[in-house]
Amino acid sequence: MKLLSSLVLAILFCLQLTAQSTTSESLTNLFEKIEAFERQPQDSLYNGMHTFGDWAPSTDAAARAKADSMRDFLATLNMFEKSELTRQEQISQAVMRLKLQDQIDNVDYRMHLIPFDAEGGFYSNLSYVLPKLPFVRVADYEAYLGWLPNYASSLRQNTDRMRLGLKGGIISPKPIVSNLLTTLDNWAPEKMENSLLYQPLTRMPASFSESEKIVLTAKAKEVFSEVREAYEELRTFVNNQYLPAAPETPGVGFLPNGKAYYENRIQYYTTLPMTADSVHQLGLLEVARIRAAMNDVIEEVKFEGSFAEFLAFLRTDEQFYAKTPEELLRRAAWISKQAEGQLPKLFNTLYSLPFTVAPVPASLEKTYTGGRYVPGSWEQQRSGIYWVNTYDLRSRTLYTLPALTVHEAVPGHHLQGALAAEIKGIPPFRNRYYISAFGEGWGLYSEFLGEEMGIYTSPYELFGRYTYEMWRACRLVIDTGIHAKGWSREKAQQYLAENTALSLHEVRTEIDRYIAWPGQAVSYKIGELQIKHLREEASQALGDKFDLRAFHAVVLKNGSVPLGVLKEEVEAWMDVSK
Repeated sequence: MKLLSSLVLAILFCLQLTAQSTTSESLTNLFEKIEAFERQPQDSLYNGMHTFGDWAPSTDAAARAKADSMRDFLATLNMFEKSELTRQEQISQAVMRLKLQDQIDNVDYRMHLIPFDAEGGFYSNLSYVLPKLPFVRVADYEAYLGWLPNYASSLRQNTDRMRLGLKGGIISPKPIVSNLLTTLDNWAPEKMENSLLYQPLTRMPASFSESEKIVLTAKAKEVFSEVREAYEELRTFVNNQYLPAAPETPGVGFLPNGKAYYENRIQYYTTLPMTADSVHQLGLLEVARIRAAMNDVIEEVKFEGSFAEFLAFLRTDEQFYAKTPEELLRRAAWISKQAEGQLPKLFNTLYSLPFTVAPVPASLEKTYTGGRYVPGSWEQQRSGIYWVNTYDLRSRTLYTLPALTVHEAVPGHHLQGALAAEIKGIPPFRNRYYISAFGEGWGLYSEFLGEEMGIYTSPYELFGRYTYEMWRACRLVIDTGIHAKGWSREKAQQYLAENTALSLHEVRTEIDRYIAWPGQAVSYKIGELQIKHLREEASQALGDKFDLRAFHAVVLKNGSVPLGVLKEEVEAWMDVSK
């Protein structure tokens, strides 16, 4: 009898393993199908390789068809029962569900008909591509001139999408359209030879023969004539039709289904069931709390004057500004190395991929943020890049540079992104996919860690740290104000200028970013508050057993995840650590 019972249990166990294996294989196959479907010929450009053959279309019809396919994938994904999946498979399902739904929503709300934002778009994305591409052999130049006609077609298709948007009332506000025209000057100057796209032709290697240079130059004149024509069609359309129709009022509330779309964006960017009103109220509370900390610093430095006068002092005193772009870059590099030296005290595992510091490309800098992180790749032989904006040095405050550095470099985006890329045993999309509430929440939490790391070496730098935290708290108020409560651009600028020590140039560029990217701005503070709350909860529950390095390992071990998943992971770690 016992033998029979043991045999039955063994058979049931084997059947369970087989079922689990079948489910895992099916889920893996689904992920592979989705990745293969999303792959496009032009993607190779972002991987540092010239592309060959026809490009995938950028038309409205193609976007609709893709969304329908994503709906089918999502339906299949939702058929997998959570109880039948391993923990990692459950996380993969949650991340892919978020990813697919976001792509579907973008088309369902018709927002793909605005294929640009305050910093650029389809007409300037090659800023991220050209520095990666090889221009060494004649074949490299032939390949470049071979795919540029496809690029011209893509410009026209995106222009047609904007035309559809104009007809349907899906149109960007005037300040963002004006930014488009400003950025466009770098790509469509009066002479195409001055275009950023033409620059590789001006740097042909000395090893090329004169006849090879003549042939390539002749081909370039033909190709660039077509590219320039596509750019001019875009410029003419924007100047004559799109800009005059663009509303002065910012925000998506005036768009068809705009209010519903904004609530959708709040839930996507927070990964939580939050509303615009709840985010707005939370922002007001955070602004008041951080203001008190800023006032403490003002009292510490014995400044005699009002809060507004202290901000004016910071924005105008020479000691807070670099004299040259090189000085700003050197300061950023020095701070990043100081921060890197502190990492072993806070983390059990570090990245293998290095990072460097570089200026924001000239083609982007006028309307770009103060800094940004650009991921690297071992496969593409590229380090990560901490971009520092050196345009208009009088707007790049040194007292905020430490906070910017720990956010964009380490322990912020480079550490988080590089570790995610190196995780083994998960679907490849999870190594790359970026969830803003998690990633930007980690970046802002890293600014908080900067205090524990000793990065802020003066009261002014600490005030700069609070300025950056206040900036993110203000975003909760401003983003919801613009998109849900009818705030004007001027009111949003005034609110940010009065509550932070950001330069006025940064205030203007940041407000335009929020206007053109609804919801994303709220992800920073929501994510940071969740991470800090989980840390405090774990510290209280574990007492002397709490290990900060172990906590950070749990937070980062799965790459970007929804905040609900992060909460589950930390709570499971707490249970086994007690």
